[in-house]
Formats: sequence, C-alpha cells, structure tokens
Amino acid sequence: MSGILSDLRIVEVSAFIAAPLGGMTLAQMGADVIRIDPIGGNIDAKRWPLAPDGTSLYWASLNKSKRSVTLALNTPEGQEIAQSLIRAPGKDAGILLTNLPAGKWMGYDVLKQGREDLIVLRLMGNTDGGAAIDYTVNCASGFPLITGRGSEPVNHVLPAWDIATGLYLSTGLLAAERARHRTGHGQEVTLSLADVMLASVANLGYVADVQVNNAVRQPLGNDLYGAFGRDFATSDGRRIMLTAISNRQWRAIGKATGLTAKLAMIGPMMDLDLDTEGGRFEARHAICAVLQPWFARHTLAEIHTAFDGSGVLWGPYQDFSQLVHEDPRCSLANPMFGEIDQPGVGRILANAIPLGFSADTRPPAARAPRLGEHTEAVLTGLLGISSAQYGKLHDAGVVAGPTGE
Repeated sequence: MSGILSDLRIVEVSAFIAAPLGGMTLAQMGADVIRIDPIGGNIDAKRWPLAPDGTSLYWASLNKSKRSVTLALNTPEGQEIAQSLIRAPGKDAGILLTNLPAGKWMGYDVLKQGREDLIVLRLMGNTDGGAAIDYTVNCASGFPLITGRGSEPVNHVLPAWDIATGLYLSTGLLAAERARHRTGHGQEVTLSLADVMLASVANLGYVADVQVNNAVRQPLGNDLYGAFGRDFATSDGRRIMLTAISNRQWRAIGKATGLTAKLAMIGPMMDLDLDTEGGRFEARHAICAVLQPWFARHTLAEIHTAFDGSGVLWGPYQDFSQLVHEDPRCSLANPMFGEIDQPGVGRILANAIPLGFSADTRPPAARAPRLGEHTEAVLTGLLGISSAQYGKLHDAGVVAGPTGE
C-alpha cells in the first residue's frame, strides 16, 4: 500500500465502529494495519447489512485496506502470537489500537515488557471503564430531546459519537507516534466514547449556555437554531433544505426566487434586523410563510435550475438509493471513489480516504480482506515462523486462514 503513512505498522484488535474506523482511516492513508480477530470472527463479523451470501457489508466497509489475521485468542498460544505481532520489530511499528479491556495479556504494562517504546491506543465506553455504546451515550447528550418536534426523544440513526471517536483515535495515535519520534518513549493513550460526547457538547457551547443563561433548548423540528434554515416541499413530492448563514446567502434567496421585495417587508413589520442571523431566526415563521408557496409551485428540477450558481445554500433530501443512483458526488466522477471486487459481495463502488494530499498520491479505493486472509503471510513475514511451524499451529487450532480454513 502506498500513501503518506506507508512506513507505519499498526496492530488492531477491535470490534464495532469507532476503533475499526480509526484503523481504517490510517490504513487508507497507507499504514499497514493488521487486524487480529478470534477464529470465526469477532462479535461484529456478521453484523447487518448483509450480502445475499451472508457476508457482512458493515464489516467489509469498515475494514478496507487492512490485513486480517485470525488467532485463537482464548488460548495462551494465540495470545502469545498476538503479543509477538504487537511487539514485532520496526522503527515505525509497535503500535496497538484496541477497544478491548486490558485483561491479563493486553495490559500496557504487560505488552511493553517486550517493547519499551510501545504505543497503545485504548478505547473505553465510559471514563471509569464501564461499558457504553453510541446509543447509550447519545441519550445522555441532550440531543435526542431537541430532535424532532415533540416531547419524546428522537434517537439519531447516524452513530455520530462512534464516528467522531474513530477520528479522535487516529489523531491520538499519530500524536503519540510523533512524540515517540521526538522522545523515544511510548505511552498508553486512553479515550472514552462518553468523553467524546461530553467534549463535543461543550465545544458547541451547550454546556456554557446552561451555566451562563440557564437555557435548555427545546425541539425545533427542521429549523436551524440561531439562524435561518428550514425544509420545504416541492411540487413533485420532494423536499429540500434551505439555509442562510451569511447576508450574501440571504440576499441570494430573494433574488433567485424573485421574492426580495416581499422578504424585505418582514423586518420592519416585526421590528427585526434580517441582516443578522438572530433576526432571521426570530422571523423564521414569517420568512417560511413567504417562501413556502414558491417551493410548492416548483419541481426539484426547476429549483435546481433556479438555484445553481446563484449563491443559495441548499440541498435536496434523498434516500440512500437516490444518493447512490442520482448524486454525481457518489460516483466514479468523484476521485475518492473506485470500483473494487469485494470477496463475498462482488463488484461495488468503494471510497478511499476523503483527504487529498498534494505532495502524495492518494491510494485508490481498496477492498477489505477476507477474515483471516493474511494470517500465514503475516506470521511468516513478521515473526519468521516457518511453513512447517505454521502448519502445526494450524492443525492445533491456534491459527486459521481465510474464513476459518
């Protein structure tokens, strides 16, 4: 694998979303990420959605560009091999990314006995080590109670905390690796899913809003808090989202719809300054009353024509099928995408890393491995295990090749 991190080797022992996403982010930048799973796969190996033959599209999508090793991690022999892979020599190796508890064989103090410069990135649910997943930290974040229009909480189906956590993991790993280059010392870096949620809520000003203003936000439906933004129905049964953050975008709406004069009447009538975000938020109901009939008279295609190149900030609502089949951004026209042959799935569109580096060629989209696909190659290549030794380990059930072979 080429890429800006092609000299980096990471061992990943993980499951679910956040840690695998962190590992894949690094792998898609060229790092050699070796994912170790128990024989037969970890708890996420068959998670929905599934291909017709039962292959997990979820697992394949979160493990692109990695190498896969399967070991009997419930045995001393399998654990010893995993430890050897984690400690394997190499200036830019000796890095473990995991969301599993330390236990007896994966503790930092145990692992670094064979490599003093070891780096461990360990993800927890709660800061105290208690279990948590995206849904159980999301319910405590306050966001479900301001989502929707009623008093009942609405869970967001996007695992936002998992995604943010995965990217924090990749950032933290690179920071620790940079510190090791500078000092020669490794370290254990810990992160909790709950702390990512709490940091995000605080970073967005919601913690301070309670402390300073004693304010508790109420659900606003699809309105944009503190500015103008609302969804509108079109004449052909579609919906679009329209926003105006800047004055330029606000004026562009009036010009594109031909409603500048009518919109200009709202401010004086309500004694509000519509050249401010707060003023437009306060006047949102009146603004929508003026705009709604215009959208109701136009199709989505007509709105595209009116808004394209106008400076209006908007977008159509679309389901996953419309995203895949109609949105040119989700196609080979986007250099991030390529076609891959994914084992058990077939030929599909897949993404590379969203980042583009001017000084480095972005590695193309790459498939995920079959479970255990690289067990023999990794063990013989990194640990110097001979083919005969590998055969004995295989026959003893300590290691396994592709799909448990």
